[in-house]
Amino acid sequence: MFDNFLINAITSLPGIIIAMVIHEWAHARVAYALGDYTPKLMGRLTLNPAAHVDPIGLLMLFFVHFGWAKPVQINLNNFENPRRADILVSLAGPFANFITAFVTLLVMVALIKFGFPMSDGMQAVLSTIMIININFGIFNLIPIPPLDGFHVLRNLLPYELADKLEALERYSFLILIVILMTPAISIIFVPMQRLVLGIFQGVVNILL
Repeated sequence: MFDNFLINAITSLPGIIIAMVIHEWAHARVAYALGDYTPKLMGRLTLNPAAHVDPIGLLMLFFVHFGWAKPVQINLNNFENPRRADILVSLAGPFANFITAFVTLLVMVALIKFGFPMSDGMQAVLSTIMIININFGIFNLIPIPPLDGFHVLRNLLPYELADKLEALERYSFLILIVILMTPAISIIFVPMQRLVLGIFQGVVNILL
């Protein structure tokens, strides 16, 4: 049992770290591009894992499959259009994960198609990087606090409804636990994961 855990941990570690780093870096990079220098001042415009990975959040991902990275702090007052900017910054993380997953799949298929040697271990690591990034993207688009999808929904709603929705933030941790402990997560993840993966495979088949 311990051997299986160790193998899974070794296989999953690159995917988890890459997903965390890419996700948070994308938030920081888009915020900076839109005029907020806060991420740069806090040292988040880097792909160095030390700047983004939260050790406790990383361990939680291994043991309970729910974790977190260090959130990127932004100052909405620095944006010309705060609501639009918050949407773009929020979407940057999940879409960076989707792009990473797609590129990983493209590399895998190219290596296999053109006959490059690839061990079972390497294929397992690449497959895990792809799946973890897809899952990161989907999970963070769920419109509940404090996830990115919540920021998007809040900024799309009229101000009155947005203010009422923000009241849910005090229950964010409880809501996440309920979702993770019920079949709701499977109902959301399984069809969405298949949809995203199917789209990626279709595009890759066209390209290669």
